[in-house]
Amino acid sequence: MTFAERLVAPSFVLLWATGFIGARYAMPWAEPLTFLALRFGIALLILGALMLVLGARRLSPRATGHAVVVGMLMHGLYLGTVFWAIRHGMPAGIAALVAGLQPLLTAILAGVLLRETILPRHWVGLAAGLAGVVLVLWPKLGISNAGVTPQTLLACSVSLASICAGTIWQKRFATGGDMVTGAFWQYFGALVLTTAGAFAFETREVTVNGELIFALAWLVLVLSIGATFLLMRLIRRGSASKVASLFYLVPAVTAVIAWALFDETLTALQVAGMALATFGVGLATVQFGTRARASR
Repeated sequence: MTFAERLVAPSFVLLWATGFIGARYAMPWAEPLTFLALRFGIALLILGALMLVLGARRLSPRATGHAVVVGMLMHGLYLGTVFWAIRHGMPAGIAALVAGLQPLLTAILAGVLLRETILPRHWVGLAAGLAGVVLVLWPKLGISNAGVTPQTLLACSVSLASICAGTIWQKRFATGGDMVTGAFWQYFGALVLTTAGAFAFETREVTVNGELIFALAWLVLVLSIGATFLLMRLIRRGSASKVASLFYLVPAVTAVIAWALFDETLTALQVAGMALATFGVGLATVQFGTRARASR
């Protein structure tokens, strides 16, 4: 593995963790589904231009359909439902804790549907990672739980199921073909879903100002283009369960960024949680006893 390939996973975690920055700036100025539809629409235009410039290969009708489904699950439903839950009062810490179940659920689904081998040390690593996430998010769980309703819990559960299903679907059906073309059709699926939701449930009013423009630029370029391509790369070359375990590191990195940029507190308990989550991810992803046999 080259040095550049080794940077893919940490780069993905870092970029994905910055997603809260755009959401923090955007939510006062646009409703969740309306904002996401704008984000996906702009990403679609950029990817369309890239396809023309790079001469990206077309996908078969079957592969196109799979890419659309992945986009609806991993981008449209995942982000749309969790944004909706937070907008309707679900504390962000609890929403993040529900999302923290993703690596475990993905590992179970990967074992059943993809027949991936999950060794005992992988399960220990996944459990340790989840415990680390709980410690990192613990200070935020004391926030009033007035927004924890059957509706917001259902929305977070749908969000969790969606990204797990999208990861499995991508690994099973959509790992081939041109990545730029695949991303284009993923965002097309996400755009259709969020646009329909915005027209069905929201007023679609948007206040255009510097914060909204910054949020759109950040989330489109850094998350929708940068982080998503890294995630697709990771899913193509690794097992679904190992890729999902990286999401355990996102709350820890987010907490550090919030401490650095917004002067949020960072307690010893959270630092311990970060160490435990990092240990868990390492245990779930490292490969022991793999030696190059070319020299033999």
